[in-house]
Amino acid sequence: MDSPVPGQSVVYAVSAKHILLSEILSVTSVMRKNSRWALSTPSLTSRDSTLASSLGLRVSRSTANAYASSRGSTEQELIMGFQDLKLLVKDIEDIHSIPLSTLLSPFLAIIRSPLSTGPITSSALTALHNLFLCGLVHAEATSLPSALAELSSALSSCKFEASDSSGDEVTLLKIMAVIQDAMCGSVGRTLGDIEVCEMLETVLTTSCQMRLSEILRRSAEGTLHQLVRTVFARLYEFDPEVEERKVADSDGTEGGEMKMSVSSSPPSEGPAIAGEHVHDAEPPVPGSSSAQVEEEAPPTPTVPRPAYGLPAVLELLRVLINILDPNDQAHTDSTRLTALRTLNVAIEVAGTRICAYPSLSALILDHGCKFLFQLARSDHPVVLQTALRTITTMFETMRPKLKLQQELFLAFTVDRLAPPASSSTKSLPLAQKALANASRPGSSAPSTPHLEPPPSEPETERAPSTPRLLTAPARGDTRELLLETLCQISRHPSFMVDLYVNYDCDMNCENMFERLIEFSAKGIYPVQTVGGHDYHLQNSQYLCLDLILAFVGRMASRAEGASQAWPAEFPRPEELRHTKSKKKLLLAGASRFNVKPKTGLAFLEENKLIYSDPTQSRAVSLATFLKSSAHLDKRLLGDFISRPENSEVLKEFMRILDFKGKPVAEAMRELLETFRLPGEAQQIARITETFAEVYFATEPEEVKSQDAVYVLAYSIIMLNTDQHNPQVRKRMTLEDYMRNLKGVNEGSDFSPEYLRDIFESVRKREIVMPEEHTGQLGFEYAWKELLARTRQSGEFIMCNTALFDADMFKNVWRPVVSAIAYAFITFDEDYIIERAIAGFRQCATLARHFDMPDVFDFVVVSLSQATSLLSDAQPAQVPNYPVVDVDGQPVTVSSLSVKFGTNFKGQLAAVVLFNIVNGNGNALREGWTQIFEMFQTLFLHSLLPSRMLQMEDFLGGASIIPLRRSQPARVPPRSDGLLSALSSYLMTPYGSSTDALVPDATDSDVENTLCTIDCISTCRLDELYSQIMQLEGEPLVAAVRALEALAHERTVARLKLESDDVSSAPGTTQPSPYTLPYDPASVYLLETMVSIALQTPQYIEDVWPIVFEHLSALLSTPTQYSVLLIERAVVALLRLCPLLAEREILHDQIYLSFDILARLPPSVANSVAEQVVAGLTRILQRHRNIVRSQTEWNIVFALLRSTISHPDAARQSFDILSILSVDGPEQFVTPDNFVGLVNALDEFASVADIAVDAQQQGRRTQSLNVSNSPIVERGRKAIDMVADLKKFWSRFAETSNLQKNYIWRHFGLPVLASLAHQSSNTSREIRHAALVHLQRILLGPHLPIDEGNHNQVEEIFNRVIFPLLDELLKPQTLMRDPLGLPETRLRASALLCKAFMQFEAREGQTADIRVLWIQVLDLLDRLMHVDRRDQLYEAIPESLKNVLLVMNATGLLVPPTSPEDTREERQIALWAATHERIERFLPSFLDEIIPTPPPQPAPSPSPAPSS
Repeated sequence: MDSPVPGQSVVYAVSAKHILLSEILSVTSVMRKNSRWALSTPSLTSRDSTLASSLGLRVSRSTANAYASSRGSTEQELIMGFQDLKLLVKDIEDIHSIPLSTLLSPFLAIIRSPLSTGPITSSALTALHNLFLCGLVHAEATSLPSALAELSSALSSCKFEASDSSGDEVTLLKIMAVIQDAMCGSVGRTLGDIEVCEMLETVLTTSCQMRLSEILRRSAEGTLHQLVRTVFARLYEFDPEVEERKVADSDGTEGGEMKMSVSSSPPSEGPAIAGEHVHDAEPPVPGSSSAQVEEEAPPTPTVPRPAYGLPAVLELLRVLINILDPNDQAHTDSTRLTALRTLNVAIEVAGTRICAYPSLSALILDHGCKFLFQLARSDHPVVLQTALRTITTMFETMRPKLKLQQELFLAFTVDRLAPPASSSTKSLPLAQKALANASRPGSSAPSTPHLEPPPSEPETERAPSTPRLLTAPARGDTRELLLETLCQISRHPSFMVDLYVNYDCDMNCENMFERLIEFSAKGIYPVQTVGGHDYHLQNSQYLCLDLILAFVGRMASRAEGASQAWPAEFPRPEELRHTKSKKKLLLAGASRFNVKPKTGLAFLEENKLIYSDPTQSRAVSLATFLKSSAHLDKRLLGDFISRPENSEVLKEFMRILDFKGKPVAEAMRELLETFRLPGEAQQIARITETFAEVYFATEPEEVKSQDAVYVLAYSIIMLNTDQHNPQVRKRMTLEDYMRNLKGVNEGSDFSPEYLRDIFESVRKREIVMPEEHTGQLGFEYAWKELLARTRQSGEFIMCNTALFDADMFKNVWRPVVSAIAYAFITFDEDYIIERAIAGFRQCATLARHFDMPDVFDFVVVSLSQATSLLSDAQPAQVPNYPVVDVDGQPVTVSSLSVKFGTNFKGQLAAVVLFNIVNGNGNALREGWTQIFEMFQTLFLHSLLPSRMLQMEDFLGGASIIPLRRSQPARVPPRSDGLLSALSSYLMTPYGSSTDALVPDATDSDVENTLCTIDCISTCRLDELYSQIMQLEGEPLVAAVRALEALAHERTVARLKLESDDVSSAPGTTQPSPYTLPYDPASVYLLETMVSIALQTPQYIEDVWPIVFEHLSALLSTPTQYSVLLIERAVVALLRLCPLLAEREILHDQIYLSFDILARLPPSVANSVAEQVVAGLTRILQRHRNIVRSQTEWNIVFALLRSTISHPDAARQSFDILSILSVDGPEQFVTPDNFVGLVNALDEFASVADIAVDAQQQGRRTQSLNVSNSPIVERGRKAIDMVADLKKFWSRFAETSNLQKNYIWRHFGLPVLASLAHQSSNTSREIRHAALVHLQRILLGPHLPIDEGNHNQVEEIFNRVIFPLLDELLKPQTLMRDPLGLPETRLRASALLCKAFMQFEAREGQTADIRVLWIQVLDLLDRLMHVDRRDQLYEAIPESLKNVLLVMNATGLLVPPTSPEDTREERQIALWAATHERIERFLPSFLDEIIPTPPPQPAPSPSPAPSS
């Protein structure tokens, strides 16, 4: 047994020599079975020259050479080769010492010989395979390189006669096995580039031979894949720099020997296996049945070659890619499939490593991508699937190098998927257009793809000039396959981020991220199809949903911390964001330019995209923009720059191109490829003239003048049209072209070589103007532009960063959330619903993370619509739903609870919605409307937690909001009588009570209701309600605003709508304003709104205006709403006032609220009086100093006065006044509230007046008095309290430094006026008390008047005493108390006289009291004669007498004296007026009281002196 050799995989018990001899025997045995081979006997000519030499014989060189050259050309010689080998190894035990080429030579001769048959060749191949297995062929073998070279040559040129097809194919299979042994075994690394290429070509050609069986081709392809894996795996071991130099060095030396080629159409006979050399005119005839065909074996290299490397890999890749060319008719789809699968294997193995080799990556980036993308529109489903798989693998492994290629593929895929699928090709004009230029009949190659620039899109959606593969919209399996491919490409967590960074933030790329998201979102919605439901369409919707949900999920993961750091070598994020914003403006400007250049330029200038550099001229700035922008319409650009007014711009535009050193044809090509040449001759002439000027300035060779350049430029344009326009039949020749340009170069001719170069350049390569071609030529041009952009765009940046997530989400959240919502609502599969729910949660997480309340609102709105809890119309009155007892708990079985209990998707939506909102309330804004609308619906169906149904007031604490009114909101008109009773009975449904009949609840209804209750419980509404109270300012205001809007809709808006409907109804007369019926939802919304405001006092400044707006709207027309609603509005206003009191800035709002309450109509005020007083009491107790100014006190007192008509409220109001007027350590009476307090107390006395009068009018036996009437008692106390306020006059003078006149007018006079007013009160007790207090104050010492100020005295009479007496003299006043009022008159008359005597009839009176005195006499006259039977008739003269005497005593009333009247003028006037007035009702009374003094004798004159 031989020792194992390096590389031997199996240890054999026998020696290698034994195996070799056995294989020789096997081969020769098969050879002898053939009749022709059996007749062959060895001949002397086959003897070796060594034997001749040993015997001393001379063998001529020519004979030896003839033998050598003919070795293996006959059957005998092939057999002799084995005989010689046996003789050689006979005496050698260690055959490893024999050169490997010697050992293998006979076997290779059989394989190479065309004389061999299939079985013979097969046996030889089996022998080789076994020699590989036993380790005879190993890496350390002698002369291994030459042996492998011969092996490769033999296998690639294997010839044998055809026999039966199955046996021949077995032979071919064995060839594949030996090649695999050679390349994949231990000796494979020692193969040279040429040998590797030969073997690969052999296997590849076998895989593509269509005449061979499917099994053989698939087996060969499997071998090919294994070989490709082996070869491409070596790329990880090579040094890229060394290998690239090797490729560069081999370009001019061995390149021809390594060229591989593949033929899929073999000759008509034989099984066909042969390697082809590209330089052969025809491929050799393999397996020919003619034994006469002889062929020399390829020369075996004598110098060892280095092991294979990059050149072999490059050649293999080149061949595979060239096979993919869809426009090459030499290859069929089957051949392309083989190449596609093989290329996919190569990229799978070494895709990432290929990027390290520029020569390999250049092949992939250019021809590889170009052919693959064209195959991606194939109609052949297998070709399409395989091409897409290869593309996916390519992007998976080589993405950094394929930035623009990926953009093109994604754009193509979206273009093909975006149009709606249709079941009829007749509705696909785009497909007809794309397939119009089909390939030749009989060809299996797909048609030439039509390409054109993208269509114009609005502003930011307009894409740059990228080649597009226009083809039929994808349908059915094709559509699904493309979507699956898209999903596979996008499976990386950073995919969407990478799209955004590389494309949306690149000025010259499409907004691919936005476009893909928009497409995916739209793809979730259904499309109109013929024939109803389509499984493929539904699956496409699921795939689009996968894209959307994957995008959201990965962004949510990054938000939770699963993101990568942004590498420092990448562009700064700020720069990318700036580029994105600038791109948006640029696209908008370009879009405007494409519509109207002037408008576009104005927009660009406004946004500083042009003319922003002060060092640049306007023409240079504009030209730079026009040249660099890929978004402009090239037709419009050509027209614009060729206008006369833009000549400077045109010149600068051409200078940017830099024509220096370029041939004129290439310069023109570069120019004409930047814009579309306009159609007018003048514009073309202007362009060529400018070109001539700019180009001639570069000093080109052979051109002598600018005019010569002008003519050349024109001739190139004409030549291009002549050579490539299909309508031109007779094309210009070179001679014609040269003849046309004779003498134009300043009178001389251009050299023939110069013109030939121009002619050939244009003839071979058409000058393709932008937007001119849509076929293969246009695509080639666009592809060339793409490659040019590739050199500038850099590599594809990949980083799973969260830096751009906020910007991305802001751009696309609306269609994303809408699509998820549609999927949730529409699809029924549990898996889809579950994923949609997860998508909602993630969107909510992102909304909170990025502080985007709009997104959160949209999520809430979308989910709320799916809950079915947003009722379009609520009933005017809540029906009587049945209430059942379940485990001791009452359960209301409503219509909603039954329906919702069967709506599983609605329950899911509700649970998801409220779970999302729970804990995320601060992220919600507009969505609160839907939340509270659902609360409202649940409330009306008794499904809310009891905690959310309570209303609080100042009287009974908390209570539950009633769903139905227990009594009518307003008292109906009274209708008595039998007829009314009969009518009511007849209009009542038979067998019904006043309440509607309550329907019975079935077991199913109860079960569904319990399901609903469980769902609502899972929603944790009470937790959400608690969280609302803890919201931040902005979301809290949004919540309150939502409540107000809903409440407004159910109250104010509804009232206006229904009242308008009632008033506009024909024949309807509305005597009184329309009143809304009781609506429990409006009360619930109001209570919720107020409860939120009360529990968030820190935000009262923001919340108050919203709440007050609603409350004031209700209280402005209180009679048109239900009593309970108005009562709750009043309570709400008063409950909020303490919060307002805490804020100095809101104090005025308190009194605005009080004023609204004080102005309520009496009927409404009476119904809410208790609440008002209780609320006001609480405010004044907690915030005593809040009421400061007189206006504020007046509002408070007005509010108290509005409650007097309610018995209980009046008692509380009076208690408040009592507390205020008490003189204690803490004095509440101030100059600001004094008058208001007096008026309020006066009001209480007046109420007693009204009550007593009403009792007397009712002819009741017992009159009201202090002992039996709280009203009279409060009135009596009020009088005492008013009188007691006089003590504050002196205090005000001391503490407030007020003038006596001010105190009198503002404090004294109101007290006296009130007492005088109540001195005519119907209640005798109140009247007498008031009169007594009035007299005491007037005649007492504390009256704050200045006796020297006659005006104040006149005010006492004119505003206090005179009005009192006037009132007492009225007959209707007397009728209220006929028995007691005469006494009051008597007392009042006495008061009149006493007051006059004290204030006017005093000594030293200098004022003119005549007018006031006459008024007093008038009143005394009326009092005396009001009733002659009255005591006044006797008392008045007596009182008058006293007054007259006092006036006489003080010198005011002096009778005339005689003979000379010594009185003053005022005494004379007063006496005359008094005498005249008294004489009217008491003749001679004045003369009796003050008699005229007797006349005095006149003094006698003195005697005259005597003269």
